Amino acid sequence: MVVTRRLLIFIFVSLVIIGGMFAASMSLFDEHLWISGLCLECGIIGGFVSIQQRLHTVGDEELGLLAESWYSILLVPIYGGIFALVLYLIFLSGLIQGQLFPLFDMPVFHSPATDADIQALLNDTVPKSGGDFAKLLFWCFVAGFSERFVPQIIQRVSKSVTADGDASGSGQG
Repeated sequence: MVVTRRLLIFIFVSLVIIGGMFAASMSLFDEHLWISGLCLECGIIGGFVSIQQRLHTVGDEELGLLAESWYSILLVPIYGGIFALVLYLIFLSGLIQGQLFPLFDMPVFHSPATDADIQALLNDTVPKSGGDFAKLLFWCFVAGFSERFVPQIIQRVSKSVTADGDASGSGQG
Protein backbone atom coordinates (compact mmCIF):
# COMPACT_ATOMS: atom_id res chain seq x y z
CA MET A 1 0.00 0.00 0.00
CA VAL A 2 1.36 3.41 -1.02
CA VAL A 3 0.27 5.18 2.16
CA THR A 4 1.91 2.64 4.45
CA ARG A 5 5.12 2.79 2.43
CA ARG A 6 5.16 6.59 2.68
CA LEU A 7 4.54 6.43 6.41
CA LEU A 8 7.41 3.98 6.84
CA ILE A 9 9.72 6.22 4.81
CA PHE A 10 8.72 9.22 6.91
CA ILE A 11 9.23 7.43 10.20
CA PHE A 12 12.63 6.15 9.06
CA VAL A 13 13.73 9.62 7.92
CA SER A 14 12.49 11.22 11.14
CA LEU A 15 14.34 8.61 13.22
CA VAL A 16 17.54 9.32 11.29
CA ILE A 17 17.14 13.08 11.68
CA ILE A 18 16.32 12.88 15.39
CA GLY A 19 19.16 10.38 15.86
CA GLY A 20 21.55 12.83 14.21
CA MET A 21 20.26 15.67 16.35
CA PHE A 22 20.58 13.45 19.43
CA ALA A 23 24.19 12.59 18.57
CA ALA A 24 25.00 16.25 17.92
CA SER A 25 23.41 17.32 21.20
CA MET A 26 25.40 14.71 23.10
CA SER A 27 28.63 16.21 21.80
CA LEU A 28 27.51 19.84 22.14
CA PHE A 29 25.93 19.62 25.58
CA ASP A 30 28.47 17.59 27.52
CA GLU A 31 26.78 14.25 26.86
CA HIS A 32 23.40 15.33 28.26
CA LEU A 33 20.40 13.58 26.82
CA TRP A 34 18.35 15.67 24.41
CA ILE A 35 14.98 15.07 26.05
CA SER A 36 12.94 17.37 23.83
CA GLY A 37 14.14 15.46 20.75
CA LEU A 38 13.01 12.19 22.28
CA CYS A 39 9.64 13.76 23.12
CA LEU A 40 9.30 14.97 19.54
CA GLU A 41 10.13 11.54 18.15
CA CYS A 42 7.72 9.73 20.50
CA GLY A 43 4.95 12.10 19.37
CA ILE A 44 5.80 11.48 15.71
CA ILE A 45 5.75 7.73 16.26
CA GLY A 46 2.41 8.04 18.11
CA GLY A 47 0.98 9.95 15.14
CA PHE A 48 2.37 7.33 12.76
CA VAL A 49 0.75 4.48 14.70
CA SER A 50 -2.53 6.40 14.91
CA ILE A 51 -2.79 7.06 11.19
CA GLN A 52 -1.67 3.51 10.38
CA GLN A 53 -4.46 2.09 12.55
CA ARG A 54 -7.05 4.36 10.94
CA LEU A 55 -6.12 3.30 7.40
CA HIS A 56 -8.26 0.17 7.75
CA THR A 57 -11.38 2.23 8.40
CA VAL A 58 -11.09 4.94 5.72
CA GLY A 59 -12.98 4.76 2.46
CA ASP A 60 -11.44 4.24 -0.97
CA GLU A 61 -11.80 7.91 -1.91
CA GLU A 62 -9.97 9.15 1.18
CA LEU A 63 -7.34 6.43 0.76
CA GLY A 64 -6.80 7.63 -2.81
CA LEU A 65 -6.31 11.20 -1.61
CA LEU A 66 -3.80 10.02 0.99
CA ALA A 67 -1.92 8.02 -1.62
CA GLU A 68 -1.59 11.10 -3.84
CA SER A 69 -0.41 13.54 -1.19
CA TRP A 70 2.65 13.41 1.07
CA TYR A 71 1.25 16.41 2.91
CA SER A 72 -1.90 14.58 3.99
CA ILE A 73 0.11 11.62 5.23
CA LEU A 74 2.71 13.62 7.15
CA LEU A 75 0.35 16.05 8.84
CA VAL A 76 -0.83 13.73 11.65
CA PRO A 77 2.67 12.59 12.73
CA ILE A 78 4.00 16.17 12.58
CA TYR A 79 1.12 17.39 14.74
CA GLY A 80 1.87 14.47 17.05
CA GLY A 81 5.44 15.66 17.48
CA ILE A 82 4.36 19.24 18.11
CA PHE A 83 1.75 18.14 20.65
CA ALA A 84 4.36 16.00 22.41
CA LEU A 85 6.63 19.03 22.79
CA VAL A 86 3.74 21.12 24.12
CA LEU A 87 2.91 18.35 26.59
CA TYR A 88 6.56 18.29 27.71
CA LEU A 89 6.30 22.03 28.42
CA ILE A 90 3.06 21.46 30.34
CA PHE A 91 4.82 18.84 32.47
CA LEU A 92 7.80 21.13 33.09
CA SER A 93 5.50 23.96 34.10
CA GLY A 94 3.68 21.78 36.64
CA LEU A 95 0.28 22.67 35.17
CA ILE A 96 -0.74 19.02 35.44
CA GLN A 97 0.56 16.82 38.21
CA GLY A 98 -0.08 13.48 39.82
CA GLN A 99 1.35 10.00 40.12
CA LEU A 100 0.63 9.24 36.47
CA PHE A 101 2.77 12.15 35.28
CA PRO A 102 6.55 12.59 35.31
CA LEU A 103 8.50 14.71 37.76
CA PHE A 104 11.71 16.55 36.84
CA ASP A 105 14.90 17.76 38.46
CA MET A 106 15.22 21.33 37.25
CA PRO A 107 17.81 24.00 37.97
CA VAL A 108 16.78 26.94 40.14
CA PHE A 109 16.41 30.26 38.32
CA HIS A 110 17.89 33.52 39.55
CA SER A 111 15.61 36.51 40.01
CA PRO A 112 15.54 37.99 37.45
CA ALA A 113 16.27 35.05 35.16
CA THR A 114 19.48 35.09 33.13
CA ASP A 115 20.54 33.55 29.85
CA ALA A 116 22.50 31.02 31.89
CA ASP A 117 19.26 29.99 33.63
CA ILE A 118 17.61 29.27 30.27
CA GLN A 119 20.65 27.33 29.10
CA ALA A 120 20.67 25.34 32.36
CA LEU A 121 16.94 24.61 31.95
CA LEU A 122 17.54 23.20 28.47
CA ASN A 123 20.70 21.29 29.38
CA ASP A 124 20.17 20.15 32.95
CA THR A 125 16.44 19.40 33.26
CA VAL A 126 15.95 15.65 33.52
CA PRO A 127 13.25 13.30 34.76
CA LYS A 128 13.73 12.50 38.47
CA SER A 129 13.86 8.73 37.94
CA GLY A 130 13.75 6.02 35.32
CA GLY A 131 10.03 5.67 35.98
CA ASP A 132 9.52 9.39 35.37
CA PHE A 133 11.48 9.10 32.12
CA ALA A 134 9.26 6.22 31.01
CA LYS A 135 6.12 8.21 31.95
CA LEU A 136 7.35 11.15 29.88
CA LEU A 137 7.96 9.02 26.79
CA PHE A 138 4.61 7.23 27.23
CA TRP A 139 2.66 10.50 27.47
CA CYS A 140 4.53 11.94 24.49
CA PHE A 141 3.50 8.88 22.47
CA VAL A 142 -0.11 9.39 23.66
CA ALA A 143 0.08 13.06 22.62
CA GLY A 144 0.92 11.95 19.08
CA PHE A 145 -1.47 9.01 19.01
CA SER A 146 -4.52 10.89 20.29
CA GLU A 147 -4.60 14.18 18.43
CA ARG A 148 -7.27 15.62 20.76
CA PHE A 149 -5.40 14.85 24.00
CA VAL A 150 -3.15 17.92 24.25
CA PRO A 151 -5.73 20.42 22.90
CA GLN A 152 -8.16 19.15 25.57
CA ILE A 153 -5.53 19.71 28.28
CA ILE A 154 -4.95 23.24 26.98
CA GLN A 155 -8.70 23.93 27.02
CA ARG A 156 -9.05 22.63 30.59
CA VAL A 157 -6.11 24.72 31.82
CA SER A 158 -7.40 27.86 30.11
CA LYS A 159 -10.91 27.31 31.51
CA SER A 160 -9.42 26.80 34.97
CA VAL A 161 -7.43 30.03 34.68
CA THR A 162 -10.49 31.89 33.44
CA ALA A 163 -12.65 30.48 36.26
CA ASP A 164 -9.99 31.37 38.86
CA GLY A 165 -9.70 34.88 37.43
CA ASP A 166 -13.47 35.39 37.44
CA ALA A 167 -13.76 34.03 40.97
CA SER A 168 -11.13 36.46 42.27
CA GLY A 169 -12.60 39.40 40.39
CA SER A 170 -9.46 39.88 38.29
CA GLY A 171 -10.94 38.25 35.19
CA GLN A 172 -12.88 41.38 34.26
CA GLY A 173 -11.31 43.90 31.94
